[in-house]
Amino acid sequence: MQDFVHLHVHTQYSLLDGQAGIAALIDKAIKDGMKGMAITDHGNMFGVKEFYNYVSAKNKQLSKDGSRLFKPIIGCEMYVAHRTMDKKEGKPDKSGYHLVVWAKNKKGYHNLINLVSRVWA
Repeated sequence: MQDFVHLHVHTQYSLLDGQAGIAALIDKAIKDGMKGMAITDHGNMFGVKEFYNYVSAKNKQLSKDGSRLFKPIIGCEMYVAHRTMDKKEGKPDKSGYHLVVWAKNKKGYHNLINLVSRVWA
């Protein structure tokens, strides 16, 4: 297996930016010998459950075959504003930065869910 892992992949849940389905992405990565992949959709985690469940099913097959397991890395590409929402003087600021974040463990996953959920509230 390759030591290279894609850490910034958009799925069909990144509207106008990603078009690939989760199953197709994972199948291609495994076929190419990759040992894992991160999905980092724009501002949402809509595909996380599908991603995790599909990788879990593939890992059961890989385990039976004696192959190395595929590592799912859960992340999100977040938007970071230059100013806070309560500072509205002047022209609206539609610029911003993109910040890609990944969950290292279960606590990180819960923190990531909290951050993304706060934006949608």
